[in-house]
Amino acid sequence: MHIPTPTLSRPFGVQLWPHFSRAFTALSGKSPADFQLVPGETPMTTLQGTLLSLATYYVVVLGGRQLMKSQARFKLRIPFIIHNFILTVISGVLLALFLEQILPTLSNDGVLHAICDARGGWTDELVLLYYLNYLTKYLELADTVFLVLKKKPLTFLHTYHHGATALLCYVELVGRTSVSWVPITLNLMVHVVMYWYYFQSARGIRIWWKRYITLLQIAQFVIDIGFIYFASYTYFASTYFPWVPNAGYCMGEEYAAGFGVFIISSYLLLFISFYLTTYREKAPRFLSQARALGAKKGL
Repeated sequence: MHIPTPTLSRPFGVQLWPHFSRAFTALSGKSPADFQLVPGETPMTTLQGTLLSLATYYVVVLGGRQLMKSQARFKLRIPFIIHNFILTVISGVLLALFLEQILPTLSNDGVLHAICDARGGWTDELVLLYYLNYLTKYLELADTVFLVLKKKPLTFLHTYHHGATALLCYVELVGRTSVSWVPITLNLMVHVVMYWYYFQSARGIRIWWKRYITLLQIAQFVIDIGFIYFASYTYFASTYFPWVPNAGYCMGEEYAAGFGVFIISSYLLLFISFYLTTYREKAPRFLSQARALGAKKGL
């Protein structure tokens, strides 16, 4: 049996897109080649519809939390297991499809082309993947509904992050930012790990590395900021201040660049704050245990 050798032009040895194309056609009745993103016509691409959906989310979540104060909590173990398994699979499939599209571009044309040029970061295949990734953000809103029904603590970070991410994906989609694949692929990688953790946790399997998911998210936002700050800088510099050093025009609307910079920066600050608040009290305990173990061994 011949096993295809992975290469940069074919990262998984076999081409995934033809298999995805057949599945997409079977589910939607249309070929991916026929997909056209038309803001205002493609489903869920109007600002009014997006804002209404997110407003409904916050009304349901905040109203539901008030209603649940007088109700017994729901266990929802099986639905929660299924939900997290589905999101693990979706995130993994989308991540693989993104990597198949972007790795050859990075290899052949370089990073700048991939993040700033329409032929690098805004191909027809990537636009469809951007759109599908955007739609998954509404499925992820169910995370919060589960927390409400199970009467789990609901933090500002959680509710803000879920709603803002759906809005961010919408803005970057209609704003045609070719750097979008960077935060999206990193986010999908984090989500594969995170939803797998929640899937296993819901099954009753104890996993010790939960805190490292937050560290992975923080690292993700640091990398995101490096790319989106650069893309935004070189766009504005080349457009309005061409005498300052820049790498030339970078594809995307100005409002999308500004919104992306603000949201990702806020994520980094909030996740760092969450990590310090959640885990700083555990660090001294860990250190004292390590010292005790060292003393016991005569170290």
